[in-house]
Amino acid sequence: MSVDELIDVKSVLQSSEGVGYSDIERLSQIVCSDQVSELNNEVQALIRSISEGQASAGLSARAGIALHLLGKHKEAVTQLEKVQDNATACFYQAVSLIALKRYAEADQKLEAAAKLGYDSIECSLRRAETLRLVGKLDDAESVLGTISKDAAGRAEYSFQMGCIRSDRGDLYGAIEYFERAVDMDPRHSRAIFRLAGENASRGNDEDAIRLYEQSLSSPPFYLGAILNLGLLYEDMENYPAAAFCFRRILEADPTNEMAAMYLKDIEAADNMYYDEETARNEARMKQLLDRPVTDFELSVRSRNCLHAMDIHTLGDLTRVSENDLLAGKNFGQTSLDEIREMLSSFGLHIGQNLHESLGTDGGYAALPPELADNPATEKPISDLGLSVRSRKCMSRLGIGTIGELLRRSPDELLASRNFGVTSLNEIREKLTEMNLKLRND
Repeated sequence: MSVDELIDVKSVLQSSEGVGYSDIERLSQIVCSDQVSELNNEVQALIRSISEGQASAGLSARAGIALHLLGKHKEAVTQLEKVQDNATACFYQAVSLIALKRYAEADQKLEAAAKLGYDSIECSLRRAETLRLVGKLDDAESVLGTISKDAAGRAEYSFQMGCIRSDRGDLYGAIEYFERAVDMDPRHSRAIFRLAGENASRGNDEDAIRLYEQSLSSPPFYLGAILNLGLLYEDMENYPAAAFCFRRILEADPTNEMAAMYLKDIEAADNMYYDEETARNEARMKQLLDRPVTDFELSVRSRNCLHAMDIHTLGDLTRVSENDLLAGKNFGQTSLDEIREMLSSFGLHIGQNLHESLGTDGGYAALPPELADNPATEKPISDLGLSVRSRKCMSRLGIGTIGELLRRSPDELLASRNFGVTSLNEIREKLTEMNLKLRND
């Protein structure tokens, strides 16, 4: 929003007129603009004035709706419940109650809002939502069926149908409905949010980022969308943008522990930044370590010994000790000196990556005997229900099962790019719930 388009925030909040569609539109524009901090400040000032009797109690409706659009649902309910016989205030109180998972209260408020004259179709759509969110999918679908003739052309109807399809496990049907909702209303933030989540779960990060950004272009803001967007930015190494997202969450909810920890990780991890030169160097090193030993002029004895020990690349040589090599049959000091010289010509040495070879199972330590027959070790890593960031790290490390995760130590995980203490603590907590723990923990 340009300077010429600035809205007089105070006049919108303190208008004596009843809250209408145009007021909510202007508040929405402010929330999505650089004036959002000003709105925050003016809302808090208005609330103080109301409590001190210096402003009309009727302004609680405007303050409450503004708080709802800002994603501050608990505060919104506190203000809106002060307003009597106001259809709009009643409806927005209900929607904030849904966000707070107070579904029974929300259903009562939606019924009251319809009786007071609020859009009855919209109220029915949201009542279907409260039923769905407590697991009554058949009842929710029945409600939608009774209003389908009048509601089918609304984006909210398609969104609610998509949510029911998703809850029934019909993901393709859900996506079709969500896309239909967005086609009808490109500003339907909840439908966009669900589409973004589907793309993120399938690894379509660029589409997910685009959709999360689009979902934040119109209020109310969903802190989950901002958090997920921040994690995707972080995974793409756009740390300033990620930090902005986490700070925005903390502005709305200073007690949000996840956002605080993620922000702390970013601020404390200057060494997480990988510039293009570093990336190129890493790629060159990987290519070098993947070169087979047969590419080099080694003696027949050395080649045969390495083959017998299942050592095939330069990388393999950096993950064994000199004692391991000397323990090989027919491998002597002459072969050791020969390999030392070959590796030194590339700036490498035997055993420099020894920490990556602590066992024989996939290059990492074997499971302890007490876990060898534990069926939990064969479960996919997805069963842990990890956050986006942790799932990305697991994928990057090639960890597909819980057993593969248990072979790793905390230090090995922390050495992975973008894997911080927050992710480590999350994994420890999830494993503890299963009476499991990382190696060396």
